[in-house]
Amino acid sequence: MDGFDSLKIDLNGLRGDAETYTFRLGDSYFESVAAPEVRRGDADVTLSVRKVQGSFFELSFHIEASVIVPCDRCLDDMRLPVSADGQLRARLGEENSVDDDLVVTVAEDDGVLDVAWYVYEFIALAMPIKHVHADGECNAAMMETLREHTASAGADGDGQQAVDPRWRGLEKLKTIIKD
Repeated sequence: MDGFDSLKIDLNGLRGDAETYTFRLGDSYFESVAAPEVRRGDADVTLSVRKVQGSFFELSFHIEASVIVPCDRCLDDMRLPVSADGQLRARLGEENSVDDDLVVTVAEDDGVLDVAWYVYEFIALAMPIKHVHADGECNAAMMETLREHTASAGADGDGQQAVDPRWRGLEKLKTIIKD
């Protein structure tokens, strides 16, 4: 990801035991991440970095975003508000890595942690699984096409819904109970 040097935190250069950063991210950020879920949006990020002990750091993220995603029903773009909080632990070490305890190790000679991807992950994880417009806001033409195809998919020649043969026995029980 080029052009987001502001999202690179110099852990060696912290002026005290804690520092707070704020970022305003727009469409160019989401385009540069090039992730499948979100292509456009706006996000306000507040990042607090605290030196815990020695070479260990705690990073706390608070993100308020509005992202553009495709509607699962009509496929038109829709605006989705997202609020996310996340925690990340980092330490200075010999080389960049992520260990089993989900601690990010940053090479001590460099000391710079790029948080751009972590910001995206926190946003993506806070999004609901289902993305749909509010009732009545979906693309009307697409919804009509969807209704036509859905109605004809399960119908037999006379327009009646085909009944799964495994359920015919239950239909008999319904008539017995009514009588």
